[in-house]
Amino acid sequence: MRDNYGEGEISEAERFYVDEQLVATFRLDADHTSQTVHVDTAMGRLNHSYALCGEMYIRRPSGKVEIHQVSGEGVLYHPDGHHFEAIASRNFTEFYLVDRDEPESVERHPGHSSLCAAPTS
Repeated sequence: MRDNYGEGEISEAERFYVDEQLVATFRLDADHTSQTVHVDTAMGRLNHSYALCGEMYIRRPSGKVEIHQVSGEGVLYHPDGHHFEAIASRNFTEFYLVDRDEPESVERHPGHSSLCAAPTS
């Protein structure tokens, strides 16, 4: 999986889960604009759930700084050998994985991931 520093971002912190297990943490800023991790998946399983959870700090053209809590989830189909990218879209309201070479290898579920929900106690 790869994540890139986006236009207008000041920094980004992200957690990547596969089958509800934390497998990678990303921290991006102007000095660290991209990060790639290789994730091994469980033997014998072809499909895996994923979730992305994170915080993005954005500087608007006006100079205002905004913090966006982002999350998304879905299913990775036969992920071995695929190169997934984390994408934030629609003014940082959607956050998901894509494989530009084989888009059918990822199913994106609409909305936010419940795995990323903050504790309510």
